[in-house]
Amino acid sequence: MPLGFLNNNSDDESEDIVEDDFVELDAKPADEKQDVVVRAETLKEFDDTEKVQEQLRDGKIVWVNIQPLKNRDMTKLKRAVKRLKKTVRAVDGDIAGVDEEWIVLTPEYASIERTGSEMNEA
Repeated sequence: MPLGFLNNNSDDESEDIVEDDFVELDAKPADEKQDVVVRAETLKEFDDTEKVQEQLRDGKIVWVNIQPLKNRDMTKLKRAVKRLKKTVRAVDGDIAGVDEEWIVLTPEYASIERTGSEMNEA
């Protein structure tokens, strides 16, 4: 019986453990370096949201300049932000407005720390 020695109540350690009772695992070290990529994108048109969504799904942190679309068509900007919010929720990420011109989106491994009135949730 494999691992039968665990059920043995005696303190007799004279029995040899058979090597076949163990499985060797190849595990990656936990402190392996992983690169974090930060992208800057610009929303000039509503269709530019697709590129931002793709970057977010690929695990990148995305800074988005919304000023060009804001100046052009506020209704399309609201639609674009709503679409980006849905993607952020789908990837379990975070989104915040930095100022009147920029928003930042993060995937699930990163969160946005909000302090004071400097950063407002988008």
